[in-house]
Amino acid sequence: MHLQQTQQPFRKVTMQTTNHHNPVESGKEHARGIFLHTGWRSAGTWVWSRFRKLESVNALYEPLSATVSELSAATISSMRPVHSSGHPPLHAPYFEEYRPLLQANALGISGYRKDFGIDRFGDVPDDGFAALQSYLRHLCDDSTNRGKIPVLKFCRSQGRTAWLKHAFPDVLHAGVLRNPASQFASGWLLKQEWGNPYFVAAPFRVLGLNQNEPLVREVIATCGVRLPPAAPSSQDAYAAACNEYVRTVDGSDAYTAFVALWVLNAWRMLDHVDLIIDTDRLGQSPDYATEVSAQFQARTGICPHFNDARNLVDESRRGVRRVVGIDGRIPRPVHSLAQRFLLAHMAKSGNQRTDIVELVRQKLSVAAEISGAWRYLG
Repeated sequence: MHLQQTQQPFRKVTMQTTNHHNPVESGKEHARGIFLHTGWRSAGTWVWSRFRKLESVNALYEPLSATVSELSAATISSMRPVHSSGHPPLHAPYFEEYRPLLQANALGISGYRKDFGIDRFGDVPDDGFAALQSYLRHLCDDSTNRGKIPVLKFCRSQGRTAWLKHAFPDVLHAGVLRNPASQFASGWLLKQEWGNPYFVAAPFRVLGLNQNEPLVREVIATCGVRLPPAAPSSQDAYAAACNEYVRTVDGSDAYTAFVALWVLNAWRMLDHVDLIIDTDRLGQSPDYATEVSAQFQARTGICPHFNDARNLVDESRRGVRRVVGIDGRIPRPVHSLAQRFLLAHMAKSGNQRTDIVELVRQKLSVAAEISGAWRYLG
């Protein structure tokens, strides 16, 4: 039942619901859709694929990704998992569900804007949120009109979870959480073994483009993140600068940036989602996997099955020797600094959710154990 670690067993943490006036949470009626708020390399694609297997579901992949702006009948057909992705086999291309929404005389989907692709962390919605809300409502309504339950899987929404929860109260909001060391290592190995810098650059890109936000400045300062020297003049230019930066970045600096964004996302997300999918525990506890399926069935009327989940924590422990270029002893303090950031902001807001504190503590503890076994080689 419990997530394993080397020192002591974890207590089971059950995330509380947050708004008892919401019928989605009170169980009085089924949600009209599901938003999966995930992080990069969190096993979110695998979770999404479990919903995609259900006949009653229209499972939309990454609606905020810039890839949406480039979709056409030809490009959709070519977008399938490659060996290096680590994604599960899919019976259809990633973006197949967008095919009925393609524009006749232009690439992409009507209503999509490229600036949707960078997460935001303000307390109140920005000026572009109305357009984002309209675009996502269009996706949901299209699914509903075709007799399907919309399930939208995001990698760029955790900072905006509260905004989306308020804008879409009829939807079940589920957060996907994985310990940051395993999550980071998954992206680091793609850079190390396949030359793909995207997932190592992503935290620098998101933090850098949001550094004018006080909350983001604070997590950068608290955790000691070293951003690229380039000024964020535009999204594209800064993304290119981040990709170049991480080609030679010290591994401990990359991990520090990742943990900083991870705890920021956890703080923004955990207090607002209706339930949590802990992808570390799914592969360790059949009882937990069954429990998560039952929660979805009770709240949405659909029952995805998670009992074939891999044990991702054990895989990370076995794979520590593959992670090179990082001495895990160097960034060790970042875990306690991340927890300090969380506790400080919970205190400022008067938030007394001890279950959030315990869950984050658990994840950081597992991350400290795994990352501590990394050793710099070469």
